[in-house]
Amino acid sequence: MNLKYWLPRSICVLREGYSLSRFSSDVMAGTTVAIIALPLAMAFAIASGVSPEKGLFTAIVAGFVISFLGGSRYQIGGPTGAFVVVLYTVILKHGYDGLVLATFLAGIMLILMGVFKLGTIIKYIPYPVTVGFTTGIALIIFSSQIKDLFGLPIQKMPAVFTEQWSLYALHVVDINYFALIIGLASLGILLKLRHLFPRVPAPIIVIIISSIIVYIFKLPVETIGTKFGALPSMLPSPELPVFSLEKIRAVFPDAITIALLGAIESLLTCVVADGMTGDRHHSNKELLAQGTANIASVIFGGIAATGAIARTATNIKAGAVSPVSGMVHALMLLVFMFLFSKFIVLIPLATLAAILIVVAWNMSEFHHFKAIALKSERNDAVVLLMTFFLTVLIDLNTGVQTGIMLAALLFIKRMVDVTGIKDRRKDFALLLEDDEESLENDENAIACKIVPEEVEVYEIDGPFFFGVADRLKNVLDVLKFPPKVFILRMRHVPMIDASGLHALEEFYELCKDNGTTLVLSGVNAHIKIKMRRLGFETQISVQNITNNIDQALLRANQILKEN
Repeated sequence: MNLKYWLPRSICVLREGYSLSRFSSDVMAGTTVAIIALPLAMAFAIASGVSPEKGLFTAIVAGFVISFLGGSRYQIGGPTGAFVVVLYTVILKHGYDGLVLATFLAGIMLILMGVFKLGTIIKYIPYPVTVGFTTGIALIIFSSQIKDLFGLPIQKMPAVFTEQWSLYALHVVDINYFALIIGLASLGILLKLRHLFPRVPAPIIVIIISSIIVYIFKLPVETIGTKFGALPSMLPSPELPVFSLEKIRAVFPDAITIALLGAIESLLTCVVADGMTGDRHHSNKELLAQGTANIASVIFGGIAATGAIARTATNIKAGAVSPVSGMVHALMLLVFMFLFSKFIVLIPLATLAAILIVVAWNMSEFHHFKAIALKSERNDAVVLLMTFFLTVLIDLNTGVQTGIMLAALLFIKRMVDVTGIKDRRKDFALLLEDDEESLENDENAIACKIVPEEVEVYEIDGPFFFGVADRLKNVLDVLKFPPKVFILRMRHVPMIDASGLHALEEFYELCKDNGTTLVLSGVNAHIKIKMRRLGFETQISVQNITNNIDQALLRANQILKEN
């Protein structure tokens, strides 16, 4: 194993040279991010169905590990809005113990993804799928915060979107107008500060103002203290989850979702950071760090964690120069929890709801959603809307899985549409190609060659895979009389799969039965190796696999003379 390849980015940066001025910049950036992360960590925990301190434990432990072991210079990790829907559902089904086990298993999966270097593959998840489930999650987060924003006395919120709004309709007469005023005022101040003073940590300002007002005027508004009681001032002792085969089976599908979502969100954050700074992250190191961080988080009483786009962007804008800023952010949160736990309990839940509503709007990517839905290709719009509605109306698992599957099927259809099997002598396309195609303007075009009457020349143009394999079988049926030699040009075939090779074998047997010799032209080296491994090279004869059309025509003339 190449240890240098896996060396954490934090160590690499320190080895490059780390001065006191850089450390000062990282401390300032880390402290700034910690101030913003404090209310968000608690808000995401509460929205996920757990007590607020678990969000702080996550931001401290996972945040430190992600920055220390990760592959990004600027990544900030912790609880995020992307996980809210998944974690809430897991807790409803399996309880917090089930969530701990699912997150632990997800951590192992993330580590394996990194070890097997799958980081680059995860980036290829179609953009409409990403926007669809992100916007769906944002809508669900907004929906889940209506309860606290309006101060509704609902003890247990359902996870299903439609059930939530049915419950809201039943409790519409129970609105706590004090909570509503606090929530709307907090929302207004957040939006105003964001517009006028974008560098000011608006969530902290809003929390301080609303907490003072509620405390001084003794308003009947639910707070962290009245809902969850006192907060601890230190991290809990580490504790491993309880393992059982039955429990593992129950939470395994959720563990897969947490792992995939964590991988996608963290690598997406890294890409955003790279775009802002010109840096380049190491995706497999990042997956390894994310997996380790999630395991460490639940061992210390936390929840699932991943890269946080908004906090990472804040880290960069605050002047961070290395992963040390992320570690400082985690340590500062520990200091805040130790010093201010008695004051944190005064925060109104309506204010946290207002903060999460703003977060939901920011993560919704509504402008991208609208652009894909209204202006993009129909296939992309279908994938986007299908992912969005299934995420909102059923669950994230179904939305993402269906979106990826549908995107894959549509991609296969596109590849089938662009791959043709064409008669180059008569210059018309077979099967799905209805329009006449102009002759290729190159010296190897078949129009520039002398082709004997008893020879047919066809060309496969594009990847030869299972989606187009059946087309080849029908080619001889189109011809009135079987030719003596059939030249199949493959110069524009970059790859061939098992189905394509099988179709080629069947076509060879069909040619043989009709007294036709099959000659291949322009086969690339990679495809030749596949043919050799599967024995097709021996079957067709090496001399019938040629490098170009001139060799193929020469071979055809030899065959005609022999016959």
